[in-house]
Amino acid sequence: MKALGIAATGMLAQQTNVDVISNNIANANTTGFKSSRAAFQDLVYQTMEREGALTSEQGTTRPTGVDIGLGVQPAGTVRLNTQGGLMATENPLDLAIDGRGYFAVMMPDGGQAYTRDGSFQLSPEGQIVTLQGYEMDPGINVPEGTVNIEISEEGTVSAFIENDPNPVELGRLTMSTFVNEGGLKPVGNNLMLATTASGDAQAANPGDPGVGIVRQRHLEGSNVNIIQQITDLISAQRAYEMNSKAIETADQMLSTANQIK
Repeated sequence: MKALGIAATGMLAQQTNVDVISNNIANANTTGFKSSRAAFQDLVYQTMEREGALTSEQGTTRPTGVDIGLGVQPAGTVRLNTQGGLMATENPLDLAIDGRGYFAVMMPDGGQAYTRDGSFQLSPEGQIVTLQGYEMDPGINVPEGTVNIEISEEGTVSAFIENDPNPVELGRLTMSTFVNEGGLKPVGNNLMLATTASGDAQAANPGDPGVGIVRQRHLEGSNVNIIQQITDLISAQRAYEMNSKAIETADQMLSTANQIK
């Protein structure tokens, strides 16, 4: 009887499902967070009778086979890259991406990471940095005496310095896009890394065709749908219970068979 092992794979799969759902719920208020769903695939099948096998000397064949599946396994976690809601703030360095694209930041090891979290601040040197202190790439340096910063939808950064009514252009933000956004590797701190699956980052300007624009004084909220997550959680719980019931039933059947004299 294979039911014990098959149902065990189902319980393990639902544990993974609950882990993914729990992470979504935990990050319901995380800036720029993209929810994920667990994807599963069936395991190999043990063929007891093959489809198309001869069933008589007259050449009749079996229309269907007897294939017993061995359970389920996680195939991956699919990230849902839908747009999160925009929230207005008073911070001129809060930036939201309205559309496709990621901000590129420079990691301490010299590599690049990518984020939808636009909660930027100024470093002691005047660089625009993330909350972890990682500089934007390309870097923007804000001079001393700046009293206001304006960032256009196309990413142009301008500073009003002291009493000068004319702004000084400091540079332009760029976006990074990927052929397969789902292939990006999340590493925490709202950062992702490019992988072979995602392809190389393609630099573009905000507002270019297929690229989002920048919304200053806004942040992108999480795209987690709490009601849907709670529904999925209940469904996963019921599936876990049913797999547990299958193990209990298989155990009772084995026990009955062992008691036959």
